[in-house]
Amino acid sequence: MSLWTSAAVAAATGGKASADFAISGVAYDSREVGPGDLFVALKGEATDGHRFVAQAFAQGAAGVIVSEPVDGPHILVADTTAALNALGAASRARTEAKIIGVTGSVGKTGTKEALYAALDRAVPGRVHRSVKSYNNHVGVPLSLARMPAETRFGVFEMGMNHAGELDTLTKLVRPHVALVTAIAPAHSAFFSGEEAIADAKGEIFRGLEPGGTAIVPFDSPHRDRLIAAAEPYAAHIVTFGRAPGADVRATEAVRSAAGTLVNVKLPKGHLTCTIGLPGEHWVSNALAVLAAVEAVRGDLAAAGLALGEMSGLPGRGARRTVVLEKGEALLIDESYNANPASMAATIHELGQERATRRIALLGEMRELGEGSAGYHAALAQPLIEARTQAVILVGEGMAPLAESLAGHMDVAHVADAATAKDRLAEMLRPGDAVLVKGSNAIGLARVVQALAGEIA
Repeated sequence: MSLWTSAAVAAATGGKASADFAISGVAYDSREVGPGDLFVALKGEATDGHRFVAQAFAQGAAGVIVSEPVDGPHILVADTTAALNALGAASRARTEAKIIGVTGSVGKTGTKEALYAALDRAVPGRVHRSVKSYNNHVGVPLSLARMPAETRFGVFEMGMNHAGELDTLTKLVRPHVALVTAIAPAHSAFFSGEEAIADAKGEIFRGLEPGGTAIVPFDSPHRDRLIAAAEPYAAHIVTFGRAPGADVRATEAVRSAAGTLVNVKLPKGHLTCTIGLPGEHWVSNALAVLAAVEAVRGDLAAAGLALGEMSGLPGRGARRTVVLEKGEALLIDESYNANPASMAATIHELGQERATRRIALLGEMRELGEGSAGYHAALAQPLIEARTQAVILVGEGMAPLAESLAGHMDVAHVADAATAKDRLAEMLRPGDAVLVKGSNAIGLARVVQALAGEIA
């Protein structure tokens, strides 16, 4: 079955179809267009998607959405961005799926992927989720537009770096369940403090469907603030965490070679399962997942099995092997993004690794505002507690941390990712465990790819 017909797209967007055609996917990045896709030619500040219409057709696009006539099957609209939003809204309107919205300062993408796996384990092929980190004003409607009509469960990540953004996104997604993973000083350059970040994250509850459920981190210092934000919109509020009083709580958590074995108390029963990914932050993520699965009446047993099968995502915990001349080293790929909370959590996990040496290659954290120097310097204590032998710090923002670590371990402070890669390649020895983490703009993903032998 096709995802959309040209007639349905035209009806949803208020556009005019030049021909009859059917599409199997939707894309706005011409580099991602594949056979059968609908290419949406968006106009942005840096470029105009209409320049890439010919490329989209060459790559097999079945049709395009444009605001000016082109050769080839197309839907002509007044505004392509508005058309993409309208197509996303039409997709949401036609589905009978249970929809889960996920936001938070940390853990959004991992929790979204774990939720997808947990639900798909019971109904394979009937679960849809936003891919990558498509969580903004363009990525969310795109993810909605890609959702097949016969979907049983939809999981959508929603992000923001300014107040008001989530309000718009959640009213487009209209979730039955709205989940906040955690609140931390991410994008704090745009907010007066963590309370303001919590308020902005709490906007996700405004789009809840009638009878919907809000899921809130019980252990967060902003728990009561989030609950207050949810109360006007949620019929049910469920908390998750480790502390007594949480509705979904890990009563026991025992780390083993296979992961973390947890006993979980839920509002309607108990579940014992293994979480395949290491770390206390993954215990928290798993509790949030189980709370959401129960809220949409999913299969908790299948969810428990899926959590045990989870492995790290590229840039978010994937474990890579670096082949050296006389052995191997472990590379922990956390290169996609970083903020103070996620940095501390992954550094702690580095400290749990059995290794000859523990090395951290850390890129500066962006968008932290006036508190940036203090946030960077504060990473010294987690690194010392993790018994880290050496660090390579990338970017000007890492200067306070380099100063704080002087005399505690070997410190190299370099300007860019390319220099960091060369430094690490020179010092790496068999038996080492290396954590690579930093804000995405630093470009540490290429360091991981190079050391894993994927690029030169």
